Amino acid sequence: MTQMSRRPTKQGLYAPDHEHDSCGIGFIANIKGEKSNKILTQALNALDCLDHRGARGCEENSGDGAGILLQIPEKFLYNACKGLGIDLPNRGYYGVGMIFFSKNNDTELLIDCQKKIEEIVAQENQIPLGWRKVPVDNSLLGPTSRTSEPNVYQFFIGRNDNIHDEISFERKLYIIRKLATKIIRYGGIDENFYIPSLSSRTIVYKGMLTPSQLREYYLDLQDSQMETSIILFHSRFSTNTFPSWDRAHPYRYMIHNGEINTLRGNQNWMKTRQSMMYSDLFGDDLSKVLPILDEDGSDSSIFDNCLEFLSLSGRSLWHTAMMMIPEPWENHESMSKKRRAFYEYHSCLMEPWDGPAHIAFTDGTVVGACLDRNGLRPSRYYVTTDNLIILASETGVMNIPTRRIAYKGRLKPGRMLLI
Repeated sequence: MTQMSRRPTKQGLYAPDHEHDSCGIGFIANIKGEKSNKILTQALNALDCLDHRGARGCEENSGDGAGILLQIPEKFLYNACKGLGIDLPNRGYYGVGMIFFSKNNDTELLIDCQKKIEEIVAQENQIPLGWRKVPVDNSLLGPTSRTSEPNVYQFFIGRNDNIHDEISFERKLYIIRKLATKIIRYGGIDENFYIPSLSSRTIVYKGMLTPSQLREYYLDLQDSQMETSIILFHSRFSTNTFPSWDRAHPYRYMIHNGEINTLRGNQNWMKTRQSMMYSDLFGDDLSKVLPILDEDGSDSSIFDNCLEFLSLSGRSLWHTAMMMIPEPWENHESMSKKRRAFYEYHSCLMEPWDGPAHIAFTDGTVVGACLDRNGLRPSRYYVTTDNLIILASETGVMNIPTRRIAYKGRLKPGRMLLI
């Protein structure tokens, strides 16, 4: 087993590519886009309520994985970086990466990895701004979780003046992440190197933790200046699998409850299409991000790889989600001709990623959720009179007085909720 991942290689009846998840998921968002620390606190409390949907081994304090994805908390990061001599520019003009390094690396190797990342940033004509070691408290972790614990750093990247919009900067950060992973992880320098997020919009805090350990482990989450208007939360129960820090959810764009039963076919078709791919937006940089799918990941992370790439290639996030998880349109007699034409056209480009699957997703500007066409995963939501929406894989994650509930509903097979 490797030090950080703690996952065995293929042996006997065990095969890593048979791994699936069955988890507790949800999100909270302010429909008007108003940021607050209260939403973070509510999400962490809701995550605690999904503790029974997460898994543990024989150690009660070594979790299968828990985490959150939220908008970048500008106020908090400005103040945290100021004390380190890092001057962050305005929102949208810098990106922040959450980065896992192997903890057993000596100082020299850690510095070498950081220099290689800075070199990649400079080669891509962006501006390295500095590093911040993320403060953590591992006193509550069990032996298995602590043994595989990474060194967690944040890295800040400034946007070059030649990049004129935020989505182009997101695309450039994606290229930087892919290059760093190829050189450091798959180049054999640090085989457990992993970047949970690198974005100018969102940030991920996650790990091989129980839901209640998340806020205790990451001291950042205890700061009242951590504010967001969108937050996804996830408690992991992996099936046929082994827990690890990198396989905890959320991924860069989504959280997932269920299984992708068509995964092998989806992977094979994506690999087949790579030789024919062309993009005006990526241009010559397209070769830098291949292969699109990281097949070392779980079915959820591979789904996220595809969702991320297609949404950075010129489609909206909900457009991509409708491509990957279409409604059962073929025999839908009452569906409009326009919507049927949409699905029929995209069926020539992409096969359905079928499961039983429940997906929630965000790029930091919109948030949504959908069920696959089978609709076997539950998903319920409340909308409150003070403009909150709370969606989760089960009811009871928040104690909301009846007078505050404007309306409530559930996701239906093949349908999408989008804010």
